[in-house]
Amino acid sequence: MTHTVKGQKSLLARVRRIKGQADGLERLIETGEDMDCGKVLQQIAAIRGAVAGLMAEVLEGHLRDHVAAVDITPAQRQVEVDEVVAILRTYLK
Repeated sequence: MTHTVKGQKSLLARVRRIKGQADGLERLIETGEDMDCGKVLQQIAAIRGAVAGLMAEVLEGHLRDHVAAVDITPAQRQVEVDEVVAILRTYLK
């Protein structure tokens, strides 16, 4: 069983919170001219933090369950490492 299946309930809860935060941001922006920029910036920061937390949780599970798995060959491990590096480079842009 993979880490995303074992932690599915927790991951879905995180995704739903992020979705709610994004909906809240949309509502803030829809208010128009009298929009409070500080609140918008705060909401963007909260969403970014929530996404980073989700990424960290899934990445940790992937590293522990796949990259560090004892039953894979060195060649398979290298493929896993290369995949994680490519994903991290995209994420950190």
